[in-house]
Amino acid sequence: MPILSISARSKSMTGARARSGMAGVSIAVTAALSLCVAASRAQAQSAPEIPFDSVPNFLKLPNDLHLGEASGVAVNSKKHVFVFSRGNVTGAAYRAQASQLLEFDQKGNFVREIGKNLYAWSYAHTVKVDAQDNIWVVDKGSDTIVKFNPAGRVEMVFGRKAEASDEESEPYHRTGHPKPTNFDNGRFRQPTDVTWDPQGNAYFSDGYWNSRIGKVDKNGDWVTSWGSPGKAEGQFDTPHSIAADNAGNIYVADRGNRRIQVFDGQGKFLRAISVDLPLPPDARPAIGNQPPTLQGYQGSMTQMPGAPWTVCITPGKTQYLYTSDSFPGRIYKFTLDGKLLGTFGRAGKQLKQFGWVHEIACPSENELYVAEVLNWRVQKLVLHPEKASR
Repeated sequence: MPILSISARSKSMTGARARSGMAGVSIAVTAALSLCVAASRAQAQSAPEIPFDSVPNFLKLPNDLHLGEASGVAVNSKKHVFVFSRGNVTGAAYRAQASQLLEFDQKGNFVREIGKNLYAWSYAHTVKVDAQDNIWVVDKGSDTIVKFNPAGRVEMVFGRKAEASDEESEPYHRTGHPKPTNFDNGRFRQPTDVTWDPQGNAYFSDGYWNSRIGKVDKNGDWVTSWGSPGKAEGQFDTPHSIAADNAGNIYVADRGNRRIQVFDGQGKFLRAISVDLPLPPDARPAIGNQPPTLQGYQGSMTQMPGAPWTVCITPGKTQYLYTSDSFPGRIYKFTLDGKLLGTFGRAGKQLKQFGWVHEIACPSENELYVAEVLNWRVQKLVLHPEKASR
């Protein structure tokens, strides 16, 4: 039977009081965690397979237009679909303009390209649409987040692209840990995603290098940031995706640490959610070798089962959370308090299979759009939970 492991921990004590009582606290915490683990196992939940369909050939591209790696997908109030793709590019891997933003109508018909030849275009990561139908794109390669109005004109720019004349304008060198960071207000190093709370504040996951969350108000003014590289509560190893619920809580897909961390709007840690399901007998990665086992592994867990590449929260009074991993390539459905309701899919190249789902759009509980990096496509998925076996 599949088992769900949920980790929900309150923020640890700090300061002199914590130091003076560290030994006693350690014993108490160890005992409490043991009880929590025992209770979790005693209340182990199954994870039913959710039946679903994939709409064949949903997106209709013009003959001379092709998607590259589909890294982002979003849906607006008219059910138009926006796809952020590393397409329309040839040439060297580095310094290429591997970003293209395309819009499709509710039936999948091509509408337009937005931001053609935009200065920010470098390496596409995610696209989101806010409550006013503004379109926000996060370009990992140029270290920028751009807000377009519904007409497709630039309204705000966050971050700054490296200057062409700067001798440091080159790919970041991954030369060890910790990575060099830049915590300047309003600057980013390979950002990954954006979300908003009910007050219109925006939150950026500043992702591959700084491993923090940045917050700006509705006018675009910098408010605060929290987080740093690491494995402790409130630290991150590649915060790869971000979403907010109706209460303004912020959910961060802490991919390299194999968990979703939940915070309030000021950065206070609330809880963490993780998945621990047995692998299917036919599990295989979409590309590459089989990942190592979790037991004793100390490195980044990006390719591990349950490592969240995405996080999406449905609208409406009752909200649900969807997330996905690269291996075994499943999508998971949760309640916001961390109860696993079901899972579906596997890695592969056919319809209803996934090749590194990089972003999920979830305009309703049973309608999802998934952007896949390896398969260069977006699938529209229709879930049928009423058909699940009981």
